[in-house]
Amino acid sequence: MSDNELGAFLRARREAMAPAEVGLPAGARRRTPGLRRAELAMLAGISVEYLARLEQGRDRNPSAQVLGALSDALRLPLDARVHMRRLMKSQDGRHMCGVAPTPAREVRPTVRALLDRLGATPAAVTNMLGEIVAYSEGYARLAGPVGLLDGSPPSLLRYVFTDPRARAVYPDWDRIADQQVAALYFGVTGSDPYMAELARELTITAGAAFADRLAAAGVLRARSGVERLVHPEAGELRLAYEVLELAETDGQNMVVQLPADEASSVALDRLVGRRPGTLRAVGG
Repeated sequence: MSDNELGAFLRARREAMAPAEVGLPAGARRRTPGLRRAELAMLAGISVEYLARLEQGRDRNPSAQVLGALSDALRLPLDARVHMRRLMKSQDGRHMCGVAPTPAREVRPTVRALLDRLGATPAAVTNMLGEIVAYSEGYARLAGPVGLLDGSPPSLLRYVFTDPRARAVYPDWDRIADQQVAALYFGVTGSDPYMAELARELTITAGAAFADRLAAAGVLRARSGVERLVHPEAGELRLAYEVLELAETDGQNMVVQLPADEASSVALDRLVGRRPGTLRAVGG
C-alpha cells in the first residue's frame, strides 16, 4: 500500500477529469490525460508548486479549506469527498483532545418525558454539533420522510450541507444554511476539538457552500422565527419555531415547531394523525 494515498488520489482524480467538464478547451497537443496541474491549481485557487507537493507527498498536512477547494474544482461527489477526508485523517496522526466535553448524545429522563408529552407536536433535542439526539412522535412524522433522521446519529448540519434532498426540502436553503453555521460558529472559534473536527469534515465534504459561510460567519443564530419546509406528504408548510436552551450542563437545545398559518395547521394535523385544529396556528 502506498504511503502517499492522498497524493495518489488527487492525481488520479485530476487525470480522470476531462478539460471540457470544467469549461476548458481540450487542445490538440495535450500530453497529460485529464487536467494539467496548472489548470487544477488555477481552478482551486492554489499555487502549482503547492499542488505538486501534495501529489508527490511532500506536504501531508493540507488544510481542510485547500481540500475543500480541490474537491469543488474536481467536482467530487460526496462519497469521494468522504474518502479523501479519511485518507487525510489516516496520514494526519492527530487525535482530539481528551479533556474537552464530549457532545451529549443522551437526554435526561425529564427531557425525554417532555418530548413524550408533546406527542404530535414536532420537537427535537440537538447537541452542540447539531446532532438530533431525541425527538417527539410529531417530529418523527415530519422529519422522517424528508431524510432528516437518516444517519447515526442524525445531523442537521450534515443534512443541510451534504444531502441532495435538503435544497428541495428547504426553499429558503441559503437562510437555513446560514443559521446552521451560525449555531456552530462560536464553538469553532473557541477551539472546541469536536466542533473543529466537524468543521474540517464539512469544509471537505460540502466545499465552498460551507467553508465560505464559516469564514464569513457573523450572523447570530435566530432562536425563533418562521421557516418553510416542503414535505412529500403534507406539501409546503410554514413552521414557527422556538429554540429553547436546556440546562447548561446538558449542552443541548430543544427546537419546537408549530404551524405558522391555518393551511399549515390543517396539513400538519393530517400528517401527524390528529383531529383538525389540534395544532393551532401561532396567533390563531
